[in-house]
Amino acid sequence: MRTGILAKKIGMTSFFSEDGKRSSVTLLHIDNCEVTDVKTKEKNNYYAIQVGIENNKANKIKKPQKNHFTKIKAKPKRHIKEFRVIKENLLEIGNEINAEHFKKGQFVDITSVSKGKGFAGSMKRHNFGGGRASHGNSVSHRAHGSTGHNQDPGRVFKGKKMAGHMGSKQVTIQNLQVVDIDKKNNLLIIKGSIPGARQSVVSIKDSVKKSEKK
Repeated sequence: MRTGILAKKIGMTSFFSEDGKRSSVTLLHIDNCEVTDVKTKEKNNYYAIQVGIENNKANKIKKPQKNHFTKIKAKPKRHIKEFRVIKENLLEIGNEINAEHFKKGQFVDITSVSKGKGFAGSMKRHNFGGGRASHGNSVSHRAHGSTGHNQDPGRVFKGKKMAGHMGSKQVTIQNLQVVDIDKKNNLLIIKGSIPGARQSVVSIKDSVKKSEKK
């Protein structure tokens, strides 16, 4: 188990393979990804690596963070995240991680926050089919049906699919393939789409189910 990295979602485009096949891909930019802290078994009772991306101004961060970056003699980062690792995969503070941390054909798991849709109805939020369009239906075309019960239990169960806030949740997509790596621009080219808006921060780590394409 080795460390993951943070990256910024640039957007989607088309990618043509060597045999001419077209596929939709997502571009992820690794912006000055650097090791900002190392956790060890002796000091913290577990092994982990903290990474940060996107340099930030010293007057834009809080005092505890400022003291931390001053102590390790590193530039302040706008986004930081911790990844659990094994002892053999520990890195030193200040090491930079670029797109070559992954390799072409590898599968990865990507986590990010999905786009917020605001308050949504049951049909949009849960993909309900809705009521009949005619023949006696009145003001219930997009309703989610009955929600109550009889005297027993006399309440609505928790988790009932109803209208409410949609999106803005942490989502993980597994087994996404790295189709290519742009070393010059420090870009990862991932097959398919990933959650989140443009310029949002995503975390990338090795897939827990697949190692690489056979």
